[in-house]
Amino acid sequence: MKIAFVGKGGSGKTTLSSLFIRHLAANEAHVIAVDADINQHLGAALGLDEAEAAALPAMGAHLPLIKDYLRGSNPRIASAETMIKTTPPGEGSRLLRVREDNPIFDACARTVRLDDGDVRLMATGPFTESDLGVACYHSKVGAVELCLNHLVDGPDEYVVVDMTAGSDSFASGMFTRFDMTFLVAEPTRKGVSVYRQYKEYARDYGVALKVVGNKVQGPDDLEFLRAEVGDDLLIGVGHSDWVRSMEKGRPSRFELLEADNRMALQALQDAAEDSYELRDWERYTRQMVHFHLKNAESWGNEKTGADLAAQVDPAFVLDERHAGAGAAAPA
Repeated sequence: MKIAFVGKGGSGKTTLSSLFIRHLAANEAHVIAVDADINQHLGAALGLDEAEAAALPAMGAHLPLIKDYLRGSNPRIASAETMIKTTPPGEGSRLLRVREDNPIFDACARTVRLDDGDVRLMATGPFTESDLGVACYHSKVGAVELCLNHLVDGPDEYVVVDMTAGSDSFASGMFTRFDMTFLVAEPTRKGVSVYRQYKEYARDYGVALKVVGNKVQGPDDLEFLRAEVGDDLLIGVGHSDWVRSMEKGRPSRFELLEADNRMALQALQDAAEDSYELRDWERYTRQMVHFHLKNAESWGNEKTGADLAAQVDPAFVLDERHAGAGAAAPA
């Protein structure tokens, strides 16, 4: 399952995504965690110290390797240099699987040992001083989008992405790559205004969206959120002494997380599993192609000097039938 956490800055998005990752690991799920936020804090939220978090390899720095590996023997892609962030897989492409070892995971992922299990952690890399004035952060998350486009995942496998804050998550087609998007919102007018933006953007693409109320202090906060977001409200999360200790660098064992918050995390997992059952692989592939053609026309063809529409394999549908294959095959 592919899961995104979004929300305005300061909503607690990264904290909740890290708790969900810990919860999945405790339930023996196979997890890849991805920090795709411009402010890279997921590693620290998962218990890494400053040096360990800073040492995480940047996916953006390994983009040539990622492209070359995923290209495989796909005859529609003339060279890795002509691949862009939206290039879809086709016959001959190499696909990624959550549990496997491959050159991309070797270069970009690091194992994080949690109380009740291990997860793989990947990061886009921070926005550095050298990027100022010459680069867009969305070019860094292109490596994540390319990997998601080539990923085949099963029902007990999770890719959890901590997205960049605010509506910037919609600056590319990556927002359509997820089975479930959890929008973390505080019970305030500013918090729900971000929800309205997401709801409007996501409506035309069938994006599954659920609101997780954070910093909820009582029934009045829940009623406010319910009045503003209706049935999209999934659960509310209140104050946590466990989280406060974690943020001070002194976390207790995860099993000591408050019972109400453990139940909230289980509600998130249940919602994610329900959404996976509704996954439409054909629509998923169509949306992938839609955004590729859109990017090709707007900037990709000019940048690469190639007709990127020719990269689309019209007979190919990404689905679970490819989960055991070494390279993609036509549908």
